[in-house]
Amino acid sequence: MKLRSIRVLTTLVAAIAAVTGFWLAHRLEHSVPALTSGTWLPQPRDPGAFSLIDQNNAPFTAAQLRGAPTLVYFGFTHCPDVCPVTLLQLAQVVKTGVVPHLRVLFISVDPARDTPNQLAQYVHAFDPDFIGVTGSPAMLQTVAQRFGVAFERVALPGGDYTLDHSSTIFLMDARGHNVAVFTAPYDVKSLTADLRLAAGELG
Repeated sequence: MKLRSIRVLTTLVAAIAAVTGFWLAHRLEHSVPALTSGTWLPQPRDPGAFSLIDQNNAPFTAAQLRGAPTLVYFGFTHCPDVCPVTLLQLAQVVKTGVVPHLRVLFISVDPARDTPNQLAQYVHAFDPDFIGVTGSPAMLQTVAQRFGVAFERVALPGGDYTLDHSSTIFLMDARGHNVAVFTAPYDVKSLTADLRLAAGELG
């Protein structure tokens, strides 16, 4: 092989090695967080357009999910145990400050009973900055389906009712996209550790 050909081949091999090294370094730098209490999604999920009503009786749209990371949880204020326990845990996680400007959005799937005033009293009992929203049954069904949440009204003796619902926590990045999901049972220490790992990916 001629000397010139050897030099060209050597240069080509060096270039390929450099590109490969850069690619591997980029992959390692941007590897997904290894969560212990949840799953980092392969691709961020856009919840699409929606229009709900918040605890101040003001419109709440998908655009308002942008600007800061948000933990989203579906439930209802008459929930006897799972919802209040989960919101208390989320309040404790937020207070750690592990993710700056982290918000919590509680979406009520019980619009018949969860008026804006009821929502305000409920979510603010856990944290004055928590956001409570609800909406029409049709819109709630749409939003729930987009997040992969199921809920169903269950009749109780005497004409009352409760709601069975998914107990998943959704992590939204500052672009308003769902990037991770957490599943029960929850532990404040584990959630905090996972959010610390994810903090750099939420901007």
